[in-house]
Amino acid sequence: MRKPDPKDVPRTDEDLGLDPGDEVPDASTARTTGGSGDDYGYATIPPATAASADSVRLQRRNREARRGTLDLGLFVLRLVVGYTFIYHGLQKLAGWFHGPGLDGTESMMENGGWDHPSLATALVIAGELGGGILLVIGLATPLAAGAVLATIATAWMWKQGMVPGFQYNAATPTGVELDTILAGSALAIILTGPGRWSLDRTRGWATRPAYGSAVVVLLALAAAIGTYWFLHGGNPLQGIGPF
Repeated sequence: MRKPDPKDVPRTDEDLGLDPGDEVPDASTARTTGGSGDDYGYATIPPATAASADSVRLQRRNREARRGTLDLGLFVLRLVVGYTFIYHGLQKLAGWFHGPGLDGTESMMENGGWDHPSLATALVIAGELGGGILLVIGLATPLAAGAVLATIATAWMWKQGMVPGFQYNAATPTGVELDTILAGSALAIILTGPGRWSLDRTRGWATRPAYGSAVVVLLALAAAIGTYWFLHGGNPLQGIGPF
C-alpha cells in the first residue's frame, strides 16, 4: 500500500474546493433553513427531564426482584408457625393428636378460671385453626398473624398468671417458653410480610409492609389484653419486677 505523499494533502480552501466568500452556517442559521437540498440542520440534545413516577416504580420493582432466598425463608416460617397452630386447633376442636376435644377444652377453660368457658373455647379455636390455615396459604396474612398473635399472647398471660414470678422454663406446666417463641414468630411475620410465595403476593404488605403492620400489632395485643381482662381477670405479671 502506497504511503500518501504529504504534498497531496489539501491545505487551503481552494484545495478543498471552497469559496473563501462562503459563510459556514452556524446553529442559528441552520435552525432557520429548511432540511431540503444540500442544507442540513445541526442536531440538538434536549435537556434531561425528571424521571416520571412510572419509571421510578419500575426501577423499584426491578430492585425488589433481587430478593434471593427471602421469600423461601418467609414461606418456611409461615409453614412452621401455621401448622403448629393448626395442630393445636385440631386438638381442641376434634380431639386429634391425643387432644382434649371440644368438651375437654371447655372443661379445661372452666377449671382454669375463665368466666365464659364456651366463649373462650370458641375464641381460641378460631384463632389457632383459622389463623393457622390462613398463615400457611398466605391469605390475609396481617389479619391471620394478628389473630394467632392475640391467641398466643392470651395463652401466655394465662399460663404466666398461674404462678407468681417469671414462668419461662418449658419443663414446667406453666412455662411460657414455647408461647414466647410462637408470639415472636407471629410478630415477625406481621412486620416482614408473607413474601411472594403466598396468595397475598400481589398485595403491598406481601413485600413492603409499612405502618399498617404496627397497627395490626397494637390491635392484636389490645385484643389479647382485653380478652384476658374480661374473660379471666387477675394480674398475669404478678411477681415479675414491680408487678
